[in-house]
Amino acid sequence: MSKIKNNIPLLERPYRSCVGLMVFNKHGNVFCGQRLDNKAEAWQLPQGGIDKGELPIEAGYRELKEETSITNVEFVSEYPEWLNYDIPLPLADNLWEGNYRGQTQRWLLFHFMGEDNEIDIKTNHPEFKNWIWLDPELLPEKAISFKKDVYRKINEIFIPIINNFNASNFN
Repeated sequence: MSKIKNNIPLLERPYRSCVGLMVFNKHGNVFCGQRLDNKAEAWQLPQGGIDKGELPIEAGYRELKEETSITNVEFVSEYPEWLNYDIPLPLADNLWEGNYRGQTQRWLLFHFMGEDNEIDIKTNHPEFKNWIWLDPELLPEKAISFKKDVYRKINEIFIPIINNFNASNFN
């Protein structure tokens, strides 16, 4: 059953402002979660809405803690522009009361400085049923179809940064 509360055609709806988070470890792998609300075998990076008056970096730290319990990170980089993706129907009608066509995301790159046992996806409002460290090159093929292009774009910028960061700090 649709949760839509308006009759605005999909392509006339705005994008929801959101932050996306790529968190990498000293091995160059990135944190990926498997959503609780999706039966597909798709994996995704943490992400979440930006609250009114909140800066993307503030939302990034908040969302990372809310979704993964991760706090032991350092900010490394930011993707130079906002990236959009459309959510297909009927899913778009069932998210956020059908008010948005998709999300516009500001992507942030963080280095994880903690230990794996600090990661806990069983949070107050869990979003993930499983998590893994994944080679970022594999991320687009493991993602749900409508996020693949965004993941390819962030990989172009973030993978070289990850490699340079780890080469400078762990070799």
